[in-house]
Amino acid sequence: ASLADELPRAAVVLDHAKGLVRETLERARRGEPPDVGECEGVVAPVVESVMRNASALTTLIRLRNQDDYSYMHSVSVSVLMVVLGRELGLDEAACHEAGLAGLLHDVGKALIPNEILNKPGRLTDEEFAIVRTHPRRGYDLLREGGLTRFAPLDVCLHHHERYDGAGYPDGLAGEGIDRWARMGAICDVFDAVTSDRAYKAGWDPAHSLTQMGSWKGQFDRPMLASFIRALGVFPIGALVRLSSEKLAVVAQSQPGHPRQPVVR
Repeated sequence: ASLADELPRAAVVLDHAKGLVRETLERARRGEPPDVGECEGVVAPVVESVMRNASALTTLIRLRNQDDYSYMHSVSVSVLMVVLGRELGLDEAACHEAGLAGLLHDVGKALIPNEILNKPGRLTDEEFAIVRTHPRRGYDLLREGGLTRFAPLDVCLHHHERYDGAGYPDGLAGEGIDRWARMGAICDVFDAVTSDRAYKAGWDPAHSLTQMGSWKGQFDRPMLASFIRALGVFPIGALVRLSSEKLAVVAQSQPGHPRQPVVR
């Protein structure tokens, strides 16, 4: 589908997903596990939209305010996981698993006090230790709800592992981190650094990819290269300078022409 045709459909998909994530996180704050069936009902349209035109959802997930972050982060990571899965050559069923994993990856954050999550200043060592419990707490909540599928459980538990072994909660390294969690780590960080938060302004997408590429040891490098290809050399929403010295915003990527996006 063309971007113009897919945008209104993608907006409906995004609105539905955001509402479900809000309900899921509110339920998690009460100690109730997510309804995986309902989550799958949201992920299926995400996968279908990405397969029709990936640019529509990747454009819309950038149009949000900082108050939406706690809800939209999970939706955005779900979209990015599907987009990356498609670039990696995963079939539609595997892309669905990737999308579900992204949607549920941060459910443990609902169990962390908001005054810590939204603190405008630097966290104390004690506060950061509390934040670091969220992968395990989310994993336990998903298991309590009867979820046994590997991808969402693994991404929930291990999306903060680093390729060099310096991550948490288990200090896994290299190929010891499963592919799903390596995908989740990239998508989670990209969405976090490009988002406006209470304590910082989000980075431009192109700058974010450049910075992520400079962080030695954090990510699976070939997978990060695939992620950059999936979003385009100039991601939608990036500010670019043309040879005429005019400034433009990237509006659409062109398959097969990564260095010649449509700009405004």
